[in-house]
Amino acid sequence: MTTGTVRILASALLMIAPAMLAAPADAQIAAASSAAVDPAASKFIEKLSSDAFAVLRDKSLSKAASRAKFRAMLKDNVALSDIGDRLIRRQRPTLTPAQYSAYQAALPEFVLGTYADRLYDYADASVTTVRSVARGPVLTDVYTRVSRPTSAKPLDAIWQVRKLPGGKMLINNLTVSGVNLAMTQEADFGSYIQRNGFDKLVEFLKTANNKAPA
Repeated sequence: MTTGTVRILASALLMIAPAMLAAPADAQIAAASSAAVDPAASKFIEKLSSDAFAVLRDKSLSKAASRAKFRAMLKDNVALSDIGDRLIRRQRPTLTPAQYSAYQAALPEFVLGTYADRLYDYADASVTTVRSVARGPVLTDVYTRVSRPTSAKPLDAIWQVRKLPGGKMLINNLTVSGVNLAMTQEADFGSYIQRNGFDKLVEFLKTANNKAPA
């Protein structure tokens, strides 16, 4: 796995193997379902993105401190368990309890680092909600435009939000400029496992977690 894969940038969020370029956001939005949505999902993304980027812009914090605070914020707002299970859904039936436990222990920091690295590059950005689309009783896609003062062209990002019993919202996936972080990371994990085995993947995740951010 390359550093670009870990950062996704590559992408991200996301999470690289073959990435397909998506249609422009306008086309994606036009094709999206018009099902009734929970406006709380959009408000959740608006507040989270505002709070997160405020942390990254805080000049009173060192780069390491801002990343640490940002990662803590993500930890409280990302569906780590669900994402982790999706990334190994094809391998899960063949894993021993010990292998699965080792993976569960190693993955969260890797995912947090991936999202943090992906979004850290956009610390100077502003996020505008374009539309939200229901994907079922608990999932909502929130379409956003991410604008940066250094770029004339806005970035399109789709945040998939999962609503838990009791109303808590979590980020379930993120698609940035057509790169679906969960899908691309699943493909990357699968390729790595095929070449090296599952135990080597867990070792890699632990090694990546121990590396200090640049």
